[in-house]
Amino acid sequence: MSRALTRIAHEILERNKGAADLVLLGIPTGGVPLARRVAERIAIVEERPVAVGSLDVTMYRDDLRMRPPRALLPTEIPAGGIDDKVVVLVDDVLFSGRTIRAALDAMNDVGRPRAVRLAVLVDRGHRDLPIRADFVGKNLPTALDETVRVRLGEIDGADDVTISGGAA
Repeated sequence: MSRALTRIAHEILERNKGAADLVLLGIPTGGVPLARRVAERIAIVEERPVAVGSLDVTMYRDDLRMRPPRALLPTEIPAGGIDDKVVVLVDDVLFSGRTIRAALDAMNDVGRPRAVRLAVLVDRGHRDLPIRADFVGKNLPTALDETVRVRLGEIDGADDVTISGGAA
């Protein structure tokens, strides 16, 4: 996981030609600690901090009525905002694309970035929407009936990625 996040940080810096006007927004829950970890790696290379925050997408989801209710998590936009910045959305797993669509809608309420990029730790395929990650830690082809779980030290006390379920 560490190597994947370091690679993502370097790829972001290459694509952006440095950290100028860069904002990382993690999507709760897993994306927030991942965004912070990537920001730490970028700060080491650039020798200056990178703006990092969180963007809760719960109320923007199109499947809200089909899921059990969940508590809203904080949206924390860095002090400089996101207007005319390059925003990198960070999430743990990219699956159908619906969470990212919701994040794009949520960003409309907080500002107008110059560009939006997507970084994910795991891309498991099976998109319902035409969304593609710009930066991917690992592509994990899965069956639709399998579940990918990312555990992070900040939340779960350990770092790992597991695949469960599927036909026996």
